[in-house]
Amino acid sequence: MGDVNPPLRIEHVGIAVKDLASAIATYERLLSVRCYGIEEVADQQVKTAFFRVGDSKIELLASTSPDGPIARFIERRGEGIHHIALNVNGLQVRLDGMAAEGVELIDRLGRDGAEGLKIAFVHPHSTHGVLLEFCEGTPAGNGTGKGK
Repeated sequence: MGDVNPPLRIEHVGIAVKDLASAIATYERLLSVRCYGIEEVADQQVKTAFFRVGDSKIELLASTSPDGPIARFIERRGEGIHHIALNVNGLQVRLDGMAAEGVELIDRLGRDGAEGLKIAFVHPHSTHGVLLEFCEGTPAGNGTGKGK
């Protein structure tokens, strides 16, 4: 993987929550910043809410289906940190390189994610128990924290 650039930054930390409205209120109060965007990603059975924190973000994730991936995560582990997302250039080159090295990928190809980003997940078996998400692109959301 020596031919790929390192990640540009931590894009966001994803937090699985049961009740999105309640979690938004909590994080707005604790962070003193407004949620700037709420988006449903239907094919992932999730509704997301974003908070700008410096050059990064916090993403709250609530399941839109009782058998969706976030609902299953919460059932097994409870609410809490779900994943760490890293912004990168050359997502597909990175995925191909990891696959060639035997890294267990959830996504062999980038797919559409929240805020217009291309995303792909690496299985926690290959990352010492952490679900890693690689993101490519510039978020569609304004990220200013000025309303929903």
